[in-house]
Amino acid sequence: MTVRKRVRAHGRVQGVFFRDSVRRAAEREGVAGWAENRSDGTVEVVFEGSEEAVERLVALCRDGPGHAEVERLEVADEAPEDLRGFRVR
Repeated sequence: MTVRKRVRAHGRVQGVFFRDSVRRAAEREGVAGWAENRSDGTVEVVFEGSEEAVERLVALCRDGPGHAEVERLEVADEAPEDLRGFRVR
């Protein structure tokens, strides 16, 4: 079963390879979606894939990949849109 989660990471998350780290992890997990820097200094990520893989990626975002310092993580469930591949916007 495919699930979709939208994640917004707050803290020191831009300029620290957050998006690329998430992209590489998503590709290893076979999860589709995208990661994008937002103008308010957050990073927004959408994951679509198996529940277990998506949860591992959400945990990665919570821990802060690389040199990121995540202060707060917002996570919302959404209806899957059948995305293919993972890209950094």
